[in-house]
Amino acid sequence: MREHILTLSCPDRVGLVASLARLMERHDCFIASSRTFGDPETGRFFARLVFHGPEGMAPKGLEAELNSLGGELQADWAIHPSDEKVKALLLVSKSDHCANTLLYGARRKELPIEVVGIVSNNKTLKDNFAHWNLPWFHVPVTKDTKPDAEARLIEIVDETGADLVVLARYMQVLSDEACRRLEGRCINIHHSFLPGFKGARPYHQAHARGVKVIGATAHYVTGDLDEGPIIAQVTEVIDHTYSPADMVETGRHLEGNALLRAVKAHAEHRIFINDGKTVVFAR
Repeated sequence: MREHILTLSCPDRVGLVASLARLMERHDCFIASSRTFGDPETGRFFARLVFHGPEGMAPKGLEAELNSLGGELQADWAIHPSDEKVKALLLVSKSDHCANTLLYGARRKELPIEVVGIVSNNKTLKDNFAHWNLPWFHVPVTKDTKPDAEARLIEIVDETGADLVVLARYMQVLSDEACRRLEGRCINIHHSFLPGFKGARPYHQAHARGVKVIGATAHYVTGDLDEGPIIAQVTEVIDHTYSPADMVETGRHLEGNALLRAVKAHAEHRIFINDGKTVVFAR
């Protein structure tokens, strides 16, 4: 039986959960899973329902009624087949650990994405990724060519039909225009807790300060560098015996883990933007 996912967000008010339940009942839909949250600070309501219709399909009349109900509730909503894979484009520079974590997760069917290509601003990793048999796009970036390079990136997004762009240790800052074009569908990974230890050699900075916890943060990309809505964070306790090299090695694992969690949550339609923050439902 094919399941579907309904996501909905709207201004909060009394009776929303009951309205959704009655809607599903009218169309003879079985609710397999339901997550809801009402944020008292923003006054927004968020819901994610996993359901199936009487014949394993979303009933034809359901979307029509949702259009009507959505207008009444001033809601943003969408329905996705739960087994539908999100087309993802990976961007890399000189580190391959994050991209390989995502590719391996996709191959094992733990991550519901279809990787449609890899973009890099240099050729360093081309051979490393050859065994994945994926389209490889070399788009060099310099200060003078950045506008043309970003235009080519957007072309590749369109050509591949990518629904999601993942900066898997892509060491180039996207322009405000590119961030706007990719708003809500571009995820980045950042070492440490944002916004700590910005710039070059972050683990060496952390070592010099004697930190006792390191981590990684995955977030949506916005025009504010490394300050977009946070999706996932992971940490690990360390001690005085850790060298910068030890921290870099541990950081690679944390970065891959955090990015995997973020991409998985996005692909499973579990994330809602909420006034600069995120609501991330458990499965």
